[in-house]
Amino acid sequence: MFDKNAGEILLNTLSEWGVDHVYGLPGDSINHFVENLRNAQDRMKFIQVRHEEVGALAAASYAKITGKIGVCLSIAGPGAVHLMNGLYDAKADGAPVLVIAGQVASDQLGTDQFQEINLERMFDDVSVFNRRVETAASLPDLTHQAIRTAVEKKGVAILTIPDDLAAEKVKQKVENTSLIRSKAVVHPHDSNLNEAVAMLNEAKRPVILAGKGSKHAREELLSFAEKAGAPVILSLPGKGAIPDVHPYNLGQLGQIGTKPAYEAMEETDLLIMVGTSFPYRDYLPDKAKAIQVDIDPTQIGKRYPVTVGLIGDAKWTLSYLTDHTTYQEDREFIEKCQDNMKNWWAHLEKIESEQSTPIKPQQIMPQLQKVLDDDAVLSIDVGNVTVWSARHLRITNQKFIISSWMATMGCGLPGAIAGKIAHPDRQAVAICGDGGFTMVMQDFLTAVKYKLPMMVVVFNNERLGMIKYEQQEIGNIDYETELKDFNFAAFAETAGGEGYRVEKYEELLPAFERAAKSPKPVIVDIVIEEQPPLPGKITYEQAASYSKYMLKKAFEEQEIDMPPLKKALKRIF
Repeated sequence: MFDKNAGEILLNTLSEWGVDHVYGLPGDSINHFVENLRNAQDRMKFIQVRHEEVGALAAASYAKITGKIGVCLSIAGPGAVHLMNGLYDAKADGAPVLVIAGQVASDQLGTDQFQEINLERMFDDVSVFNRRVETAASLPDLTHQAIRTAVEKKGVAILTIPDDLAAEKVKQKVENTSLIRSKAVVHPHDSNLNEAVAMLNEAKRPVILAGKGSKHAREELLSFAEKAGAPVILSLPGKGAIPDVHPYNLGQLGQIGTKPAYEAMEETDLLIMVGTSFPYRDYLPDKAKAIQVDIDPTQIGKRYPVTVGLIGDAKWTLSYLTDHTTYQEDREFIEKCQDNMKNWWAHLEKIESEQSTPIKPQQIMPQLQKVLDDDAVLSIDVGNVTVWSARHLRITNQKFIISSWMATMGCGLPGAIAGKIAHPDRQAVAICGDGGFTMVMQDFLTAVKYKLPMMVVVFNNERLGMIKYEQQEIGNIDYETELKDFNFAAFAETAGGEGYRVEKYEELLPAFERAAKSPKPVIVDIVIEEQPPLPGKITYEQAASYSKYMLKKAFEEQEIDMPPLKKALKRIF
Protein backbone atom coordinates (compact mmCIF):
# COMPACT_ATOMS: atom_id res chain seq x y z
CA MET A 1 0.00 0.00 0.00
CA PHE A 2 1.33 3.42 -0.92
CA ASP A 3 -0.14 5.22 2.11
CA LYS A 4 1.95 8.42 2.17
CA ASN A 5 0.52 11.84 2.91
CA ALA A 6 0.39 14.46 0.17
CA GLY A 7 3.04 16.63 1.85
CA GLU A 8 5.55 13.77 1.72
CA ILE A 9 4.74 13.17 -1.93
CA LEU A 10 5.22 16.87 -2.68
CA LEU A 11 8.64 16.76 -1.01
CA ASN A 12 9.65 13.68 -2.97
CA THR A 13 8.55 15.28 -6.22
CA LEU A 14 10.56 18.44 -5.47
CA SER A 15 13.61 16.30 -4.72
CA GLU A 16 13.20 14.47 -8.02
CA TRP A 17 13.43 17.83 -9.78
CA GLY A 18 16.67 18.63 -7.95
CA VAL A 19 15.18 21.06 -5.43
CA ASP A 20 17.13 20.97 -2.17
CA HIS A 21 15.91 24.09 -0.36
CA VAL A 22 12.83 26.26 0.09
CA TYR A 23 12.59 29.89 1.25
CA GLY A 24 9.72 30.91 3.50
CA LEU A 25 8.12 31.37 6.91
CA PRO A 26 6.05 28.81 8.85
CA GLY A 27 2.42 29.60 9.61
CA ASP A 28 -1.02 28.24 10.29
CA SER A 29 -2.17 27.36 6.76
CA ILE A 30 1.05 25.47 5.94
CA ASN A 31 1.73 23.81 9.28
CA HIS A 32 1.20 20.29 7.97
CA PHE A 33 3.68 20.78 5.13
CA VAL A 34 6.18 22.46 7.46
CA GLU A 35 6.06 19.27 9.53
CA ASN A 36 7.02 17.35 6.37
CA LEU A 37 9.94 19.73 5.92
CA ARG A 38 11.02 19.16 9.51
CA ASN A 39 11.11 15.42 8.91
CA ALA A 40 13.17 15.82 5.73
CA GLN A 41 15.91 18.18 6.90
CA ASP A 42 18.60 15.85 5.57
CA ARG A 43 17.53 16.49 1.97
CA MET A 44 15.41 19.64 1.99
CA LYS A 45 16.60 22.77 3.77
CA PHE A 46 13.97 25.20 4.93
CA ILE A 47 15.52 28.69 4.82
CA GLN A 48 13.50 30.76 7.26
CA VAL A 49 13.46 34.36 6.03
CA ARG A 50 12.17 37.31 8.05
CA HIS A 51 9.87 38.60 5.31
CA GLU A 52 8.20 36.68 2.48
CA GLU A 53 9.25 39.28 -0.10
CA VAL A 54 12.86 38.36 0.63
CA GLY A 55 11.98 34.69 0.17
CA ALA A 56 10.50 35.36 -3.26
CA LEU A 57 13.41 37.61 -4.28
CA ALA A 58 15.89 34.98 -3.10
CA ALA A 59 14.07 32.27 -5.07
CA ALA A 60 14.13 34.48 -8.17
CA SER A 61 17.82 35.25 -7.65
CA TYR A 62 18.63 31.56 -7.22
CA ALA A 63 16.96 30.89 -10.57
CA LYS A 64 18.89 33.73 -12.23
CA ILE A 65 22.18 32.45 -10.85
CA THR A 66 21.72 28.75 -11.59
CA GLY A 67 19.02 28.45 -14.25
CA LYS A 68 17.27 25.97 -11.91
CA ILE A 69 13.86 26.33 -10.34
CA GLY A 70 13.70 28.53 -7.23
CA VAL A 71 11.06 27.63 -4.61
CA CYS A 72 9.34 29.74 -1.97
CA LEU A 73 6.62 28.99 0.56
CA SER A 74 4.01 31.16 2.25
CA ILE A 75 0.84 31.02 4.26
CA ALA A 76 -2.46 32.19 2.82
CA GLY A 77 -3.48 35.84 3.05
CA PRO A 78 -0.73 38.24 4.17
CA GLY A 79 2.16 35.86 3.54
CA ALA A 80 1.09 35.26 -0.04
CA VAL A 81 0.57 38.99 -0.61
CA HIS A 82 4.11 39.65 0.61
CA LEU A 83 5.50 37.38 -2.11
CA MET A 84 4.18 39.46 -4.97
CA ASN A 85 7.07 41.91 -5.48
CA GLY A 86 9.62 39.12 -5.74
CA LEU A 87 7.36 37.14 -8.05
CA TYR A 88 6.92 40.06 -10.43
CA ASP A 89 10.70 40.39 -10.47
CA ALA A 90 10.92 36.73 -11.50
CA LYS A 91 8.26 37.20 -14.17
CA ALA A 92 9.91 40.30 -15.62
CA ASP A 93 13.40 38.78 -15.71
CA GLY A 94 12.33 35.33 -16.94
CA ALA A 95 13.36 33.41 -13.81
CA PRO A 96 11.62 30.05 -13.13
CA VAL A 97 10.07 30.07 -9.65
CA LEU A 98 7.62 27.73 -7.91
CA VAL A 99 5.34 29.07 -5.18
CA ILE A 100 3.79 26.72 -2.65
CA ALA A 101 1.03 28.82 -1.12
CA GLY A 102 -1.04 27.63 1.81
CA GLN A 103 -4.78 28.10 1.97
CA VAL A 104 -7.55 27.61 4.51
CA ALA A 105 -8.91 24.08 4.89
CA SER A 106 -10.87 22.64 1.97
CA ASP A 107 -14.20 22.61 3.80
CA GLN A 108 -13.82 26.29 4.69
CA LEU A 109 -13.03 27.64 1.23
CA GLY A 110 -15.30 30.48 0.17
CA THR A 111 -16.66 31.16 3.64
CA ASP A 112 -14.52 34.25 4.39
CA GLN A 113 -12.40 32.45 6.91
CA PHE A 114 -9.52 34.07 8.77
CA GLN A 115 -6.79 35.09 6.27
CA GLU A 116 -8.69 33.69 3.29
CA ILE A 117 -8.28 35.61 0.05
CA ASN A 118 -8.79 34.60 -3.57
CA LEU A 119 -5.23 33.50 -4.27
CA GLU A 120 -5.94 32.21 -7.78
CA ARG A 121 -7.20 35.63 -8.83
CA MET A 122 -4.36 37.45 -7.08
CA PHE A 123 -1.64 35.29 -8.65
CA ASP A 124 -3.21 35.17 -12.12
CA ASP A 125 -1.29 38.02 -13.75
CA VAL A 126 2.13 37.10 -12.36
CA SER A 127 2.08 33.40 -13.24
CA VAL A 128 2.48 31.04 -16.19
CA PHE A 129 0.84 28.24 -14.17
CA ASN A 130 -1.72 28.81 -11.42
CA ARG A 131 -3.73 25.98 -9.86
CA ARG A 132 -5.41 25.23 -6.56
CA VAL A 133 -4.94 21.59 -5.59
CA GLU A 134 -8.38 20.01 -5.22
CA THR A 135 -7.38 16.50 -4.11
CA ALA A 136 -4.33 14.97 -2.48
CA ALA A 137 -4.08 12.38 -5.26
CA SER A 138 -3.69 15.10 -7.92
CA LEU A 139 -0.78 16.83 -6.17
CA PRO A 140 2.14 14.88 -7.75
CA ASP A 141 0.91 15.45 -11.31
CA LEU A 142 0.18 19.12 -10.67
CA THR A 143 3.64 19.57 -9.16
CA HIS A 144 5.28 18.08 -12.26
CA GLN A 145 3.19 20.32 -14.50
CA ALA A 146 3.91 23.41 -12.41
CA ILE A 147 7.68 22.97 -12.39
CA ARG A 148 7.89 21.96 -16.04
CA THR A 149 5.83 25.00 -17.07
CA ALA A 150 7.89 27.38 -14.92
CA VAL A 151 11.17 26.05 -16.34
CA GLU A 152 10.13 25.93 -19.99
CA LYS A 153 8.23 29.24 -19.98
CA LYS A 154 10.75 30.91 -17.65
CA GLY A 155 8.15 32.21 -15.27
CA VAL A 156 6.25 31.77 -12.02
CA ALA A 157 4.20 28.66 -11.23
CA ILE A 158 1.71 28.63 -8.35
CA LEU A 159 0.44 25.67 -6.35
CA THR A 160 -2.19 26.70 -3.81
CA ILE A 161 -2.65 23.89 -1.30
CA PRO A 162 -5.35 23.87 1.40
CA ASP A 163 -3.59 22.92 4.61
CA ASP A 164 -5.66 19.78 5.26
CA LEU A 165 -4.65 18.25 1.90
CA ALA A 166 -0.98 18.16 2.86
CA ALA A 167 -1.83 15.80 5.72
CA GLU A 168 -4.23 13.60 3.73
CA LYS A 169 -3.11 10.06 2.95
CA VAL A 170 -2.82 8.98 -0.67
CA LYS A 171 -3.72 5.30 -0.84
CA GLN A 172 -2.19 4.58 -4.20
CA LYS A 173 0.08 6.35 -6.63
CA VAL A 174 -1.08 6.53 -10.23
CA GLU A 175 1.49 8.39 -12.32
CA ASN A 176 0.12 10.39 -15.20
CA THR A 177 3.16 12.64 -15.62
CA SER A 178 6.91 12.49 -15.10
CA LEU A 179 9.83 14.86 -14.73
CA ILE A 180 11.54 13.86 -17.97
CA ARG A 181 12.63 16.83 -20.06
CA SER A 182 13.46 16.76 -23.75
CA LYS A 183 15.69 19.42 -25.22
CA ALA A 184 15.98 20.76 -28.74
CA VAL A 185 18.28 23.30 -30.35
CA VAL A 186 16.11 25.85 -32.12
CA HIS A 187 17.60 27.54 -35.15
CA PRO A 188 16.27 30.06 -37.70
CA HIS A 189 14.84 29.29 -41.11
CA ASP A 190 17.34 29.14 -43.97
CA SER A 191 15.72 32.04 -45.81
CA ASN A 192 16.11 34.33 -42.77
CA LEU A 193 19.70 33.22 -42.29
CA ASN A 194 20.50 33.98 -45.93
CA GLU A 195 18.99 37.46 -45.62
CA ALA A 196 21.04 38.12 -42.49
CA VAL A 197 24.27 36.93 -44.12
CA ALA A 198 23.69 39.25 -47.09
CA MET A 199 23.09 42.22 -44.78
CA LEU A 200 26.22 41.45 -42.76
CA ASN A 201 28.35 41.24 -45.89
CA GLU A 202 27.13 44.68 -46.99
CA ALA A 203 27.51 46.43 -43.63
CA LYS A 204 30.38 48.85 -43.04
CA ARG A 205 29.64 49.82 -39.43
CA PRO A 206 27.88 46.94 -37.69
CA VAL A 207 27.23 47.13 -33.94
CA ILE A 208 26.16 44.23 -31.69
CA LEU A 209 23.77 44.85 -28.80
CA ALA A 210 23.92 41.69 -26.64
CA GLY A 211 21.75 40.80 -23.68
CA LYS A 212 21.12 38.06 -21.16
CA GLY A 213 20.28 35.60 -23.93
CA SER A 214 23.88 35.68 -25.13
CA LYS A 215 25.53 34.82 -21.81
CA HIS A 216 25.82 31.13 -22.62
CA ALA A 217 27.48 31.94 -25.96
CA ARG A 218 30.55 33.97 -25.00
CA GLU A 219 33.00 32.34 -27.41
CA GLU A 220 30.53 32.40 -30.28
CA LEU A 221 29.73 36.06 -29.64
CA LEU A 222 33.40 37.04 -29.65
CA SER A 223 34.17 35.03 -32.77
CA PHE A 224 31.27 36.65 -34.58
CA ALA A 225 32.28 40.15 -33.43
CA GLU A 226 35.83 39.57 -34.66
CA LYS A 227 34.75 38.39 -38.10
CA ALA A 228 32.13 41.11 -38.55
CA GLY A 229 34.40 43.85 -37.22
CA ALA A 230 31.59 44.81 -34.85
CA PRO A 231 31.94 46.30 -31.36
CA VAL A 232 29.75 44.76 -28.66
CA ILE A 233 27.48 46.80 -26.41
CA LEU A 234 25.86 44.99 -23.48
CA SER A 235 22.46 45.53 -21.93
CA LEU A 236 22.47 45.71 -18.13
CA PRO A 237 21.26 42.09 -17.63
CA GLY A 238 23.79 41.10 -20.30
CA LYS A 239 26.74 42.52 -18.35
CA GLY A 240 29.28 39.73 -18.04
CA ALA A 241 28.44 38.11 -21.37
CA ILE A 242 31.99 39.07 -22.37
CA PRO A 243 34.65 40.56 -20.07
CA ASP A 244 34.27 44.30 -19.53
CA VAL A 245 37.84 45.06 -20.55
CA HIS A 246 37.75 42.95 -23.72
CA PRO A 247 38.82 44.99 -26.79
CA TYR A 248 35.43 44.47 -28.44
CA ASN A 249 33.38 45.60 -25.42
CA LEU A 250 32.03 49.18 -25.42
CA GLY A 251 30.17 48.82 -22.13
CA GLN A 252 26.50 49.52 -21.47
CA LEU A 253 24.02 51.75 -23.27
CA GLY A 254 21.63 54.38 -21.99
CA GLN A 255 21.51 56.21 -18.67
CA ILE A 256 24.02 53.77 -17.16
CA GLY A 257 26.13 53.59 -20.31
CA THR A 258 29.34 54.85 -21.84
CA LYS A 259 30.03 57.59 -24.35
CA PRO A 260 31.68 55.15 -26.83
CA ALA A 261 28.54 52.96 -26.79
CA TYR A 262 26.27 55.94 -27.33
CA GLU A 263 28.32 57.23 -30.24
CA ALA A 264 28.73 53.83 -31.88
CA MET A 265 24.94 53.57 -31.97
CA GLU A 266 24.76 56.97 -33.65
CA GLU A 267 27.14 55.88 -36.41
CA THR A 268 26.09 52.29 -37.10
CA ASP A 269 24.54 51.15 -40.38
CA LEU A 270 23.52 47.71 -39.03
CA LEU A 271 22.29 46.92 -35.53
CA ILE A 272 22.57 43.26 -34.49
CA MET A 273 20.51 42.49 -31.38
CA VAL A 274 21.37 39.20 -29.69
CA GLY A 275 19.27 37.87 -26.81
CA THR A 276 17.97 41.26 -25.72
CA SER A 277 14.76 43.23 -25.73
CA PHE A 278 16.43 46.55 -24.94
CA PRO A 279 13.59 48.90 -23.90
CA TYR A 280 15.05 52.37 -24.38
CA ARG A 281 14.29 53.25 -28.00
CA ASP A 282 15.86 56.72 -27.73
CA TYR A 283 19.31 55.16 -27.40
CA LEU A 284 18.95 52.97 -30.49
CA PRO A 285 19.70 54.15 -34.05
CA ASP A 286 17.14 56.28 -35.85
CA LYS A 287 17.10 54.48 -39.21
CA ALA A 288 19.69 51.69 -39.29
CA LYS A 289 18.84 48.24 -40.60
CA ALA A 290 18.64 45.61 -37.90
CA ILE A 291 18.99 41.87 -37.34
CA GLN A 292 17.50 40.43 -34.16
CA VAL A 293 18.40 37.02 -32.72
CA ASP A 294 16.11 35.66 -30.01
CA ILE A 295 14.80 32.28 -28.87
CA ASP A 296 11.40 33.86 -28.17
CA PRO A 297 9.47 34.79 -31.35
CA THR A 298 7.39 37.36 -29.46
CA GLN A 299 10.49 39.49 -28.84
CA ILE A 300 11.36 39.90 -32.52
CA GLY A 301 10.62 43.48 -33.53
CA LYS A 302 9.09 44.29 -30.15
CA ARG A 303 11.32 47.30 -29.43
CA TYR A 304 12.85 48.17 -32.79
CA PRO A 305 11.72 47.86 -36.44
CA VAL A 306 14.06 45.00 -37.35
CA THR A 307 14.78 44.05 -40.94
CA VAL A 308 15.43 40.34 -40.33
CA GLY A 309 14.37 38.24 -37.35
CA LEU A 310 16.33 35.10 -36.50
CA ILE A 311 14.34 32.89 -34.12
CA GLY A 312 16.81 30.54 -32.50
CA ASP A 313 19.44 29.82 -29.90
CA ALA A 314 22.15 32.49 -29.82
CA LYS A 315 24.98 29.96 -29.61
CA TRP A 316 23.89 28.08 -32.75
CA THR A 317 22.87 31.19 -34.69
CA LEU A 318 26.08 33.14 -34.02
CA SER A 319 28.16 30.12 -35.04
CA TYR A 320 26.26 29.88 -38.32
CA LEU A 321 26.64 33.58 -39.08
CA THR A 322 30.35 33.45 -38.30
CA ASP A 323 30.84 30.50 -40.63
CA HIS A 324 28.86 31.99 -43.52
CA THR A 325 29.79 35.68 -43.56
CA THR A 326 32.88 37.18 -45.11
CA TYR A 327 35.62 38.67 -42.97
CA GLN A 328 35.27 42.45 -42.63
CA GLU A 329 38.50 43.72 -44.17
CA ASP A 330 37.79 47.38 -43.45
CA ARG A 331 38.59 47.66 -39.72
CA GLU A 332 38.35 51.45 -39.47
CA PHE A 333 35.06 51.47 -37.57
CA ILE A 334 36.00 48.87 -34.97
CA GLU A 335 39.44 50.40 -34.48
CA LYS A 336 38.05 53.89 -33.92
CA CYS A 337 35.50 52.48 -31.47
CA GLN A 338 38.33 50.73 -29.63
CA ASP A 339 40.34 53.95 -29.49
CA ASN A 340 37.25 55.67 -28.12
CA MET A 341 36.91 53.01 -25.43
CA LYS A 342 40.58 53.26 -24.42
CA ASN A 343 40.04 56.96 -23.85
CA TRP A 344 36.89 56.21 -21.88
CA TRP A 345 38.72 53.80 -19.59
CA ALA A 346 41.44 56.42 -19.07
CA HIS A 347 38.73 58.94 -18.18
CA LEU A 348 37.21 56.57 -15.62
CA GLU A 349 40.59 55.66 -14.15
CA LYS A 350 41.31 59.33 -13.59
CA ILE A 351 38.07 59.70 -11.63
CA GLU A 352 38.56 56.45 -9.74
CA SER A 353 42.13 57.22 -8.72
CA GLU A 354 41.16 60.26 -6.65
CA GLN A 355 41.73 59.77 -2.93
CA SER A 356 39.34 62.16 -1.28
CA THR A 357 37.31 62.33 1.88
CA PRO A 358 34.30 62.40 1.81
CA ILE A 359 34.51 59.32 -0.41
CA LYS A 360 33.06 59.53 -3.89
CA PRO A 361 31.13 56.46 -5.09
CA GLN A 362 33.36 56.10 -8.17
CA GLN A 363 36.36 55.55 -5.88
CA ILE A 364 34.81 52.52 -4.18
CA MET A 365 34.65 50.06 -7.06
CA PRO A 366 38.41 49.82 -7.82
CA GLN A 367 39.11 49.06 -4.16
CA LEU A 368 36.33 46.48 -4.01
CA GLN A 369 37.66 44.96 -7.23
CA LYS A 370 40.94 44.18 -5.48
CA VAL A 371 39.24 41.67 -3.16
CA LEU A 372 36.72 40.16 -5.61
CA ASP A 373 37.20 36.56 -6.66
CA ASP A 374 36.98 35.78 -10.36
CA ASP A 375 33.94 33.54 -9.82
CA ALA A 376 32.14 35.68 -7.23
CA VAL A 377 28.37 36.16 -7.25
CA LEU A 378 27.58 39.89 -7.37
CA SER A 379 24.04 40.94 -6.46
CA ILE A 380 23.39 44.55 -7.33
CA ASP A 381 20.58 46.57 -5.78
CA VAL A 382 18.55 49.23 -7.56
CA GLY A 383 19.34 52.95 -7.57
CA ASN A 384 22.53 54.91 -8.04
CA VAL A 385 24.51 51.80 -7.09
CA THR A 386 23.30 50.28 -10.35
CA VAL A 387 25.04 53.07 -12.26
CA TRP A 388 28.26 52.84 -10.28
CA SER A 389 28.35 49.03 -10.55
CA ALA A 390 27.56 48.92 -14.26
CA ARG A 391 30.04 51.62 -15.15
CA HIS A 392 32.95 50.99 -12.79
CA LEU A 393 33.01 47.25 -12.02
CA ARG A 394 35.24 45.28 -14.41
CA ILE A 395 33.43 41.95 -14.72
CA THR A 396 35.51 38.99 -15.84
CA ASN A 397 33.82 35.67 -14.94
CA GLN A 398 31.69 36.80 -12.01
CA LYS A 399 27.93 36.24 -11.90
CA PHE A 400 26.20 39.62 -12.13
CA ILE A 401 22.51 39.65 -11.14
CA ILE A 402 20.04 42.47 -10.68
CA SER A 403 16.33 43.21 -10.82
CA SER A 404 16.64 44.49 -14.36
CA TRP A 405 13.04 44.94 -15.53
CA MET A 406 11.11 45.49 -12.30
CA ALA A 407 13.97 47.47 -10.71
CA THR A 408 12.90 46.22 -7.29
CA MET A 409 14.64 48.09 -4.48
CA GLY A 410 15.93 45.66 -1.88
CA CYS A 411 16.98 42.92 -4.32
CA GLY A 412 20.68 43.06 -3.37
CA LEU A 413 20.66 41.22 -0.04
CA PRO A 414 18.29 38.39 -1.11
CA GLY A 415 20.47 37.85 -4.19
CA ALA A 416 23.59 37.46 -2.06
CA ILE A 417 21.79 35.01 0.24
CA ALA A 418 20.72 32.96 -2.78
CA GLY A 419 24.22 33.20 -4.26
CA LYS A 420 25.80 31.74 -1.15
CA ILE A 421 23.23 28.94 -0.96
CA ALA A 422 23.66 28.15 -4.67
CA HIS A 423 27.46 28.22 -4.51
CA PRO A 424 28.67 27.79 -0.90
CA ASP A 425 32.33 27.84 -1.97
CA ARG A 426 32.08 31.09 -3.91
CA GLN A 427 32.29 34.65 -2.67
CA ALA A 428 28.90 36.43 -2.45
CA VAL A 429 28.71 40.22 -2.49
CA ALA A 430 25.67 42.50 -2.34
CA ILE A 431 26.11 46.12 -3.44
CA CYS A 432 23.31 48.29 -2.06
CA GLY A 433 22.28 51.85 -1.47
CA ASP A 434 21.08 52.77 2.00
CA GLY A 435 17.52 53.19 0.68
CA GLY A 436 17.32 49.74 -0.90
CA PHE A 437 19.09 47.97 1.95
CA THR A 438 16.80 49.37 4.66
CA MET A 439 13.83 47.79 2.87
CA VAL A 440 15.13 44.28 3.61
CA MET A 441 17.86 44.72 6.22
CA GLN A 442 16.01 42.53 8.72
CA ASP A 443 17.08 39.55 6.63
CA PHE A 444 20.73 40.16 7.36
CA LEU A 445 19.69 38.09 10.37
CA THR A 446 18.90 35.24 7.97
CA ALA A 447 22.47 35.32 6.68
CA VAL A 448 23.72 35.27 10.28
CA LYS A 449 21.38 32.45 11.34
CA TYR A 450 22.47 30.15 8.52
CA LYS A 451 26.14 31.16 8.81
CA LEU A 452 26.42 32.46 5.25
CA PRO A 453 29.69 34.38 4.86
CA MET A 454 29.01 37.28 2.53
CA MET A 455 29.83 40.92 2.09
CA VAL A 456 27.13 43.59 1.97
CA VAL A 457 28.49 46.91 0.71
CA VAL A 458 26.22 49.83 1.60
CA PHE A 459 26.63 53.17 -0.19
CA ASN A 460 25.42 55.46 2.59
CA ASN A 461 24.53 58.97 1.41
CA GLU A 462 21.46 59.38 3.64
CA ARG A 463 19.09 59.82 0.74
CA LEU A 464 17.22 58.19 -2.12
CA GLY A 465 19.84 59.45 -4.53
CA MET A 466 18.44 58.34 -7.86
CA ILE A 467 14.95 59.57 -7.00
CA LYS A 468 16.38 62.96 -6.11
CA TYR A 469 18.02 63.33 -9.50
CA GLU A 470 14.97 61.98 -11.32
CA GLN A 471 12.95 64.73 -9.66
CA GLN A 472 15.52 67.34 -10.67
CA GLU A 473 15.79 65.97 -14.20
CA ILE A 474 12.16 66.80 -14.89
CA GLY A 475 12.65 70.26 -13.42
CA ASN A 476 11.24 69.66 -9.94
CA ILE A 477 12.76 70.40 -6.56
CA ASP A 478 13.61 67.16 -4.80
CA TYR A 479 11.15 66.27 -2.04
CA GLU A 480 11.25 63.64 0.73
CA THR A 481 14.35 61.96 -0.63
CA GLU A 482 16.50 62.48 2.47
CA LEU A 483 16.91 59.53 4.84
CA LYS A 484 17.79 59.47 8.50
CA ASP A 485 21.42 58.58 9.15
CA PHE A 486 21.96 55.03 10.34
CA ASN A 487 25.06 53.12 11.37
CA PHE A 488 24.76 49.87 9.41
CA ALA A 489 28.06 48.59 10.77
CA ALA A 490 26.73 48.80 14.33
CA PHE A 491 23.57 47.01 13.21
CA ALA A 492 25.68 44.20 11.72
CA GLU A 493 27.49 43.71 15.02
CA THR A 494 24.20 43.69 16.95
CA ALA A 495 22.80 41.10 14.54
CA GLY A 496 25.74 38.78 15.17
CA GLY A 497 27.75 39.55 12.06
CA GLU A 498 30.65 41.93 11.49
CA GLY A 499 30.45 45.58 10.56
CA TYR A 500 32.91 48.18 9.34
CA ARG A 501 32.06 51.87 9.16
CA VAL A 502 34.16 53.61 6.51
CA GLU A 503 34.28 57.41 6.61
CA LYS A 504 37.74 58.10 5.17
CA TYR A 505 39.27 56.98 1.89
CA GLU A 506 42.25 55.32 3.56
CA GLU A 507 39.88 53.06 5.54
CA LEU A 508 38.27 51.67 2.38
CA LEU A 509 40.64 48.92 1.22
CA PRO A 510 41.46 47.62 4.75
CA ALA A 511 37.72 47.26 5.43
CA PHE A 512 37.22 45.30 2.21
CA GLU A 513 40.21 43.07 2.97
CA ARG A 514 38.89 42.22 6.44
CA ALA A 515 35.37 41.65 5.11
CA ALA A 516 36.60 39.33 2.35
CA LYS A 517 38.38 37.11 4.90
CA SER A 518 35.60 36.98 7.48
CA PRO A 519 33.76 33.69 8.17
CA LYS A 520 30.65 35.75 9.05
CA PRO A 521 28.23 37.95 7.11
CA VAL A 522 29.72 41.45 6.99
CA ILE A 523 28.34 44.91 6.30
CA VAL A 524 30.77 47.49 4.97
CA ASP A 525 28.98 50.78 5.64
CA ILE A 526 30.58 53.48 3.46
CA VAL A 527 29.70 57.12 4.03
CA ILE A 528 29.81 58.71 0.58
CA GLU A 529 29.63 62.14 -0.93
CA GLU A 530 26.52 62.79 -2.95
CA GLN A 531 27.20 62.43 -6.68
CA PRO A 532 24.79 62.72 -9.62
CA PRO A 533 24.61 59.50 -11.66
CA LEU A 534 25.30 61.25 -14.94
CA PRO A 535 25.05 59.22 -18.15
CA GLY A 536 28.10 58.67 -20.33
CA LYS A 537 26.65 61.02 -22.93
CA ILE A 538 24.35 63.85 -21.84
CA THR A 539 21.56 64.80 -24.23
CA TYR A 540 20.38 68.37 -24.54
CA GLU A 541 16.95 67.41 -23.20
CA GLN A 542 18.45 65.90 -20.06
CA ALA A 543 20.73 68.83 -19.46
CA ALA A 544 18.04 71.43 -20.10
CA SER A 545 15.92 70.11 -17.24
CA TYR A 546 18.62 70.74 -14.66
CA SER A 547 19.06 74.11 -13.03
CA LYS A 548 21.86 76.29 -14.38
CA TYR A 549 24.34 75.23 -11.73
CA MET A 550 23.60 71.54 -12.39
CA LEU A 551 23.90 72.09 -16.14
CA LYS A 552 27.32 73.71 -15.71
CA LYS A 553 28.39 70.97 -13.29
CA ALA A 554 27.22 68.24 -15.67
CA PHE A 555 29.17 69.48 -18.67
CA GLU A 556 32.28 70.29 -16.64
CA GLU A 557 32.36 66.80 -15.16
CA GLN A 558 31.83 65.20 -18.56
CA GLU A 559 34.84 66.85 -20.19
CA ILE A 560 36.75 63.90 -21.63
CA ASP A 561 39.95 64.01 -23.61
CA MET A 562 38.48 62.23 -26.63
CA PRO A 563 37.09 63.50 -29.94
CA PRO A 564 33.55 62.56 -30.96
CA LEU A 565 33.46 59.32 -32.93
CA LYS A 566 31.83 61.16 -35.83
CA LYS A 567 34.94 63.32 -36.26
CA ALA A 568 37.35 60.45 -35.73
CA LEU A 569 35.80 58.40 -38.50
CA LYS A 570 36.57 59.10 -42.14
CA ARG A 571 33.32 59.72 -43.96
CA ILE A 572 32.42 56.75 -46.13
CA PHE A 573 29.49 58.27 -47.95
